Amino acid sequence: MSIAAVVFDCDGTLVDSEPLARAAWERSLAPYGYALDEADYPGLVGLPYPRVHAFFAERVPGLAPPDEFWTSYSARLFGLIETDLAPFPDALDTVHDLRERGVPVAVASSSVRARLDRTLDRAGLADAFAVTVAGDEVAHGKPAPDMFLAAARGLGVAPERCVAIEDSGPGVAAALAAGMTTVGVVRRAGDAGALADAHAVLERLSADAVLSQRGAASAATPADRARR
Repeated sequence: MSIAAVVFDCDGTLVDSEPLARAAWERSLAPYGYALDEADYPGLVGLPYPRVHAFFAERVPGLAPPDEFWTSYSARLFGLIETDLAPFPDALDTVHDLRERGVPVAVASSSVRARLDRTLDRAGLADAFAVTVAGDEVAHGKPAPDMFLAAARGLGVAPERCVAIEDSGPGVAAALAAGMTTVGVVRRAGDAGALADAHAVLERLSADAVLSQRGAASAATPADRARR
C-alpha cells in the first residue's frame, strides 16, 4: 500500500529537546530534595506531562498538584527551549523534502499546545505542517493511539496509508496501535531496543528512507523487521 502522508513526533524526533525536559524536571524537583533516578527516567521519555507528574507524585512527598507544578516546570522548560533548543538537521531536511514532493506532513506530540507551538516556532517549523496535534487535545496520550488517529483525520488520510516517525517506546506503541507504518529513529545511544517493535529503525531520517516503507497492511512482521 502506498504512503500518502507522514506524521512526526516532535520532542526527540524533530528537535533535541529531551535533555532540556530532563533538566527542567531536575531543577523543578530539586526544591523537594529529590534527584532523578537514572534507571527510571528513560522510561518516562515520550509520555505526556500528566503521566510523568503522576510518576513523581508517587515518589516525592508534598509534590505540588499538576497545574501548580506546571507553572514552575514550564517556566524552566520554556526558558531552556528559547536558549538551548537544537533541531535535528536530518529531520529538518526530511520535512522540507517531503513538502517539496507534495507529501502531507503532520505532528502528533505529547507536549501540551503551548509547548508544542513554542518548540515548532523556535525550530523554524511553525508553518511546516498541515496538521499539529498536541497532548492536551486528545483524551488519551501515548501509548494510546488517539493523537495519531487525530492527525490522520486532520490530513484526510487513512491511518494505514501514513508513516509515523517516533523516537520513544510509548510513541512507537501509539503509532502501531493507530495502524500506521512505524519508523523508529535512534536519537540516543542505547535506545534502539525501545524501538524494536517499529517496522523499521533508522539511524538517520531521509525522505527516501521514509517513503520506501510499505503501508501498514503489508508491512513486515516483527520477526522480519531489520535495523537499517
